[in-house]
Amino acid sequence: MSDNFPPESPESPESPESPESPESRQAPARRDNWEREALERIAMAAIREQRTARRWRIFFRFVFLGVIAAVAWGVFAFSGDRVAKAEKHTALIDLQGEISANGDASADNIDGALEAAFEDEGTAGVILLINSPGGSPVQAGIIYRDIRRLRAKYPKTPLYVVVDDMCASGGYYVAAAADKIYVDKASIVGSIGVLMDGFGFTGLMDKLGIQRRMHTAGANKGAFDPFSPETPTMTAHAQEMLDQIHAQFIDAVKQGRGNRLKDDPDLFSGEFWTGEKGVELGLADGFGDANYVAREIIKQPDIVDYTQKESISERVVKRFGASIGDAAVRALTLGDKVHIR
Repeated sequence: MSDNFPPESPESPESPESPESPESRQAPARRDNWEREALERIAMAAIREQRTARRWRIFFRFVFLGVIAAVAWGVFAFSGDRVAKAEKHTALIDLQGEISANGDASADNIDGALEAAFEDEGTAGVILLINSPGGSPVQAGIIYRDIRRLRAKYPKTPLYVVVDDMCASGGYYVAAAADKIYVDKASIVGSIGVLMDGFGFTGLMDKLGIQRRMHTAGANKGAFDPFSPETPTMTAHAQEMLDQIHAQFIDAVKQGRGNRLKDDPDLFSGEFWTGEKGVELGLADGFGDANYVAREIIKQPDIVDYTQKESISERVVKRFGASIGDAAVRALTLGDKVHIR
């Protein structure tokens, strides 16, 4: 008797349930491919990151080399002007802004530039270009005396002041030492006077009910304190100091300008005038800018700038030190300041 069931046959290799099917065989391969692709992506990302870092390193190296080249070029250019001192030229020093110990127009900066200009054998004449409202009487006096010293030491090298927009008070104090002063008709010159400025808060303190408590050793130690009332003794002492400094200013102008000054009662009153009126009063000698003076007066149109300019780092350090010093001074006293302005 034969069975009706078909004879058993081995499972077809194409059966999906078979562990030997193509899909089951490709699964490990796909896993291997995925892991390989992931590793390749990670490796490529690392390579790209290394390339980017390398590019930035190269970039910063070029920047660093550029900075070094710029500094070297600046040093070379600065030295180049001095090396070419055998060539005749007009020396220029720029005095800009307020005359103060911590500013660009300090006595140290201006006198150093003047010294270098006069020492240069190629200097046919010196132009001091001034655009200043004034400032410290001490700093202005130092520059004035150094100009007179250098003019006596180098009698064949003239020094001319050329006024830009303004040459007033301490600026004119300096200018008076020059051989001649040239202005524009619209320049501002003069203001030969001295002031001491400050504030007083006693009335406001009384209204607010604030009492000032200050203890001193010395009868005049607290003089000119803005939170204390001003006394006749303080006022008389301040006026005496201002009169002395004003007399020094007037004497310097008279020594520098001599008989070129006209007899005008307002000349030393602190009044200021245009350049055109200044020429009439004898405060200036003529009209012209720096190029005109170099070309027509000194006869050397080639101008070499001797102005001492601070680098950014030097300026930051100096300003930072000055701010600390000023803060310390303010912590000790709030006294008024004297200006030739």
